[in-house]
Amino acid sequence: MRIIVAPASFKGSLSAFGAASAIAEGLKRARPAWEAVPMPVADGGEGMVDCLASALGAEKKRVKCEGPLGGEVEATFMVRGAFAAIEMAASCGLTLVPEGSRDPKATTTRGLGRQISAALDLGVAEILLGIGGSATNDGGAGMAQALGYRLFDSYGADLPPGGAALLHLAGIDASRRDRRLARTVFRVACDVSNPMLGPDGASFTFGPQKGASTGDCVLLDRALGKLAEIVERDLGVRIKDIPGGGAAGGLGAGAVAFLGASLLPGIDVILEAIGFRSAIRGADAVVTGEGRLDAQTSRGKAPFGVAKACRKAGIPCLAVAGSVERSPDAGDGPFEGCVSLAETFPELSTAELMSGARDCLRRIGARLAAMIEAVS
Repeated sequence: MRIIVAPASFKGSLSAFGAASAIAEGLKRARPAWEAVPMPVADGGEGMVDCLASALGAEKKRVKCEGPLGGEVEATFMVRGAFAAIEMAASCGLTLVPEGSRDPKATTTRGLGRQISAALDLGVAEILLGIGGSATNDGGAGMAQALGYRLFDSYGADLPPGGAALLHLAGIDASRRDRRLARTVFRVACDVSNPMLGPDGASFTFGPQKGASTGDCVLLDRALGKLAEIVERDLGVRIKDIPGGGAAGGLGAGAVAFLGASLLPGIDVILEAIGFRSAIRGADAVVTGEGRLDAQTSRGKAPFGVAKACRKAGIPCLAVAGSVERSPDAGDGPFEGCVSLAETFPELSTAELMSGARDCLRRIGARLAAMIEAVS
């Protein structure tokens, strides 16, 4: 049996590489004669640069930039010839903000602008932005400011950082933007398809996990609405209803407005880049997964993209997750089977599951192998 092991990262616990190696090790322990091939994936969030750098043999670069709440962080991106790939999570990610300090009214994407500028300094002509895992809800305003756009209030003063400040946005001046932007092709790997505004938009859907209260979500949705209004008036770009525009707190829409970017399903971009469809030919099954499988999984997350590719190839796909949000009569959705670590190890707390994720993934090898045998 040949099994491709293609999980995304288990956020806060394991990288995609760590998860893939642990699952593969567990399968080999349970079925020593099997071939278990680790092939970690990403959907534009944490791990994208590592996946692409490994697959393409690319060089990693480091740049010092502003973190989501100010202060300095060091972010990594990759370059291969005239192509660069950047993870916004490296400079503006949720994991960079302690849980008690999370506040999307104040967090900024300025650091991403510095990452982009550093890549442009190297002469690249194409940039892939991975925008999953953000701590921000500023619609890319901070990024735009770092790249020379001027966002100002009714008194002519520059807007301060954070999503809440957009309520006071009166105008956008693009006359001093970095001229290299117009000569660069930008593609955005989105991990969701949500629009920028409304009940399914950036603020209401993702704001709570970034620290927003119900009242904050209302405020932030209004603030992004103001940004969309001024962008359409001053830049001539309509962004309020773009599918994927709500990714990363409206950064998807902001990338269209300020960078002229195209938004693409992140997992599809990554699977193509790493040669996934060729790699699974002749495989008996594929195992994917991430930290949590829930209603958002089917809106562009990595495991769903892997399952779709497997279905087209006629190969069974199983999933492993730290936790699984199950709906009545939903079965395992796009997967032939699903293993939840929380259900498998009920004696462990969430904190213990996260800290012991590597060991748990190894220990489910026998159960996962039996499920594979049942569907292969």
